[in-house]
Amino acid sequence: MNREQKQELVSELHQLFGESTTVVVAHYKGLTVNNMDGLRQKMRDQGASFRVTKNRLTRLALQGTKFEGLADLFTGPTGIAVSDDPVAAAKAMQDFAKGNDKLVILGGGMGETVLDADGVKALASMPSLDELRAKIVGMVNTPATRIAGILQQPGGQVARVLSAYASKGEAA
Repeated sequence: MNREQKQELVSELHQLFGESTTVVVAHYKGLTVNNMDGLRQKMRDQGASFRVTKNRLTRLALQGTKFEGLADLFTGPTGIAVSDDPVAAAKAMQDFAKGNDKLVILGGGMGETVLDADGVKALASMPSLDELRAKIVGMVNTPATRIAGILQQPGGQVARVLSAYASKGEAA
């Protein structure tokens, strides 16, 4: 890479860190090309992305961003997973790491909070933003359904009583 390409990569990474909510850093030593493709596909499915980075350039790109505290993690063959959803990158990375011991999660960051490997695991166990939204909609919708059912019951009971008296009168 020449100097211009390096500067362009640093500015691109700096912008990526500025736009992302979560960053997860991992060592990928020993992963095959097929494994990496599988990891990238899993990331895309979760709404995140994974890329291999040059450590020195990444540390330069981290300067002045909310993830500046992650600079110490960039040693050896590192890759980063980034996402706008606070949980997506951690969840996808953790799921992949369960099935492949060559991917070692070093840590990450969510906002200005630096996370160690256990923090990333805890973050991965949380429900995603879409799951939380679905739960909230379900919780809001459930009382409305119950209220409608309660309001319908008295009317239904009155109708059944009247029907019973009518059929009783016909029988007599």
